Amino acid sequence: MSPVKTAPAALTAGDAALRTQYLNEIIALLYPSEGGPTAEYYVVPDARRPRLLVPAGSRKVAAAAVRRYAEPQSRGAKLKRDAVVAALRTGASGVLLRDRVHVSESDSIDAHLREALGRDLAVSIHIGPARANRKPVLQLISPEGDTFGFAKLGTGPLTQRLVRAETNALIALGRSGLTKLTVPTVLHAGQWRGLQVLVQSALPVWLPRAPLTPRRLATAMVDIAGCCGYSAGPLVGSPYWSELRGRLASVQDRPEGVALCAAAELLAQHSGSTTFRYGAWHGDWAPWNMANLTDALLVWDWERFAQGVPVGFDAVHHELQRRIQSSGDAAGAVEATVRQSAELLAPFGVTAEGRELTALLYLVDLAARYLTDRQAEAGARLGVLGTWLLPVLIRRVEEL
Repeated sequence: MSPVKTAPAALTAGDAALRTQYLNEIIALLYPSEGGPTAEYYVVPDARRPRLLVPAGSRKVAAAAVRRYAEPQSRGAKLKRDAVVAALRTGASGVLLRDRVHVSESDSIDAHLREALGRDLAVSIHIGPARANRKPVLQLISPEGDTFGFAKLGTGPLTQRLVRAETNALIALGRSGLTKLTVPTVLHAGQWRGLQVLVQSALPVWLPRAPLTPRRLATAMVDIAGCCGYSAGPLVGSPYWSELRGRLASVQDRPEGVALCAAAELLAQHSGSTTFRYGAWHGDWAPWNMANLTDALLVWDWERFAQGVPVGFDAVHHELQRRIQSSGDAAGAVEATVRQSAELLAPFGVTAEGRELTALLYLVDLAARYLTDRQAEAGARLGVLGTWLLPVLIRRVEEL
């Protein structure tokens, strides 16, 4: 494996160095051997801002890797992607993609996946932003240029746990008889060189999209909520509250954890005898984890799937993430989402008195996740809860 060498450029700031360092760590992890046959990869868009490693051996495969990498969020982004795809197809990629890396194919992740799946394939590697649950995600492409699967690799304790959780979730969902949405299927699960590996089928996210109505979204979320059955009862004394308090106890050694625990206990007191309905949730149902087609709603990234949570969490989470994405004002998004809880939770049969309580309980759950995952220490953009989530949560709980 040869370290990535960047093309000459004026930008050499610390962020660029960290991104290049992480890129080299991923390459060393997935291509650990020296010698033997080598393969060349393009670094897209470059080694200072790595987003994607694309196999350079086949124009068709390389173009498919970029075309199917992600859905552009703007016209400008789409034009840039299309320019790279055209350059790869025509062989003119040297102008746009100047950074390359060469890796040994011996004992590589590519070789492991070919053996595990029993078919020829090429691998394109997605490199995500800094966060505690960042992990390599591999796009699996046939020699004909078809994306047929995605592989996730758990590299540390947290990400290994998440990959195992997603494996179990997809197996359970495949048996649950869902009718309102489509989820990936498990093609392979196991370990490689101490890493947890999950290969799942590729959903056809590249097909034309259709407008998503609130009713269709809510119906799909209700389908998930009931896929493993329901239970009902007050918050205090429920299995969910016991599990949540356990997570909260693990973060009480931090100032944000102390404030969060106090808010959670006050919220539990206010909940009194209110009856909650408990079911399943996706755990991270956000606009970027779904695609609505004319005849199917595709939903992926099930690593946070859980059962026995207050129904409606998915609706609150989706609304919060949508507002943060569209406005950039995270604190304002939290406030607006809580205010909209009555409308969001009505399709789930949540009682009128339980709707704001459910929204606030979701915020406690999300904050506990951020703290236990140590998102702030990992450099996640919204990792510091005191700048957006906690102030709104504490104030709203005190106003109950």
